[in-house]
Amino acid sequence: MEKSKVWYITGASKGLGLSLTKQLLRKGQKVAATSRKADALSEQVGEEYGSQFLPLEVDLTSESSIRASMKAVINHFGSIDVVVNNAGYGTGGALEELDQKEIHQSFEVNFFAVIKVIQQVLPYMRKQQSGHIFNISSIAGFAPGTGWSVYGAAKAAINGLSEGLANELKPFGVVVTIVSPGWFRTSFAKEDSIELSRKQISDYAHVRSAHEKFKSTDGNQIGDPEKVADVLLSIISSTNPPINIFLGSDAYARASSKIGELVKDNERWKHLSFSTDF
Repeated sequence: MEKSKVWYITGASKGLGLSLTKQLLRKGQKVAATSRKADALSEQVGEEYGSQFLPLEVDLTSESSIRASMKAVINHFGSIDVVVNNAGYGTGGALEELDQKEIHQSFEVNFFAVIKVIQQVLPYMRKQQSGHIFNISSIAGFAPGTGWSVYGAAKAAINGLSEGLANELKPFGVVVTIVSPGWFRTSFAKEDSIELSRKQISDYAHVRSAHEKFKSTDGNQIGDPEKVADVLLSIISSTNPPINIFLGSDAYARASSKIGELVKDNERWKHLSFSTDF
């Protein structure tokens, strides 16, 4: 049996992060999991895993807090093999409705926190000459839905960051994979995982409808979060791991549709693309 890895998972107090933490522990992996309240996280996971599990109270907007947590993981486990940047929340609303504070906060948690975590873990992974970074994006980062423009922008930023980063880190044996889930049966469609714009403009009734449709999926999503750990374990053991993976048949279908549209548009406007050459 392959030696267990040391995982560092952000946003592990609920949803996909909590499910992933529990499943990896059950499969014999070593997990350091972050939350704003470590005691609450410990209660949710239980005491049966002993030193195999390290709950961490981390402020993901603070470099010093993340840095201290990384040192704690190294002191406890001796290495950090896999990072899962999972923490985030949905920001809903038409762009015209969202104020600057709402927009900046969305990027702070959904994008800049990811950068901070990666910057703090890379010195360890470079020294090891190995590691795997999973950045949990969203199908909305590749094919955005109505009423989620800022959330889609933050996730699209993660995609661009990850693809560039993958090239930078190849010489060090560090792999980057973008995970873009569709709708999974977690708490993500609940009120405590999404933040809708405080300001609402009546002309954007279609945005309200889109949000109501999204919230109505709660408890009926097609994706099973209990199966995600096996997917990530399969990827880290692969000799040629993907840079992009769309999780769920719904995400796969939506991505395939978008790719088809891109190919058609690329060919349709090829004459204009070529027209700017010397």
